[in-house]
Amino acid sequence: MLQNIPPVGILIIGLNILFSLIGFKNDIFFEKYRFHIGSIKAGDYYRLLSSGFLHVNTTHILFNMFTFYFFVNIVVGILGTNSFLLLFVGSLLAGNLFGYYFHYKDNYYSAVGASGAVTGVLFSALLLYPEIELMLFLIPIPIPGYLFGIVYLLYTLYGMKTQNDNIGHTAHFGGAIGGIVITLFLMPNVIYKSVFMLSILSFALIIAGVLLYRKQS
Repeated sequence: MLQNIPPVGILIIGLNILFSLIGFKNDIFFEKYRFHIGSIKAGDYYRLLSSGFLHVNTTHILFNMFTFYFFVNIVVGILGTNSFLLLFVGSLLAGNLFGYYFHYKDNYYSAVGASGAVTGVLFSALLLYPEIELMLFLIPIPIPGYLFGIVYLLYTLYGMKTQNDNIGHTAHFGGAIGGIVITLFLMPNVIYKSVFMLSILSFALIIAGVLLYRKQS
């Protein structure tokens, strides 16, 4: 399987595994580099990046890296290595920055995981290859990429509103926005073949803006 992953993909997976394994065994390391609102307010801005390479357990990292594996080849093949790195890091930061502002009043809010960056890669793939079909874990039926994108955004917005689980929905949403914006910046012509997906995203952005306004007011 590894021979199908571009070198930059192997590097990112390797870094995630390495940092996560260290975090599993070293609580001090984990606490120092996790996403934590209070600590970021105090000046630990590096957490906006470092937290994206930590995970809470083996299942968490396997799910993120498994998802990453399915899309990295598509995106790197179209954007190239350097642009992909910009996309990955940019999506990671976008996800964490959105989470930071959404949960700004909760100094104890904490999170880890590469899911913001992975979501950015996923939505970049949906823009670059809009005819893609996806197979979900529990549904062995091909699903059109645009339909998956719609359902994913709706689920994420619902999770942001209810906040009744331990999933970092804000990082997912911010990562998706980051991935789409950076992809459009790198390849502006994509807008002409992904009008429907961008229209859905614009609607989701309006809802997210309302949720953010209500939470901060």
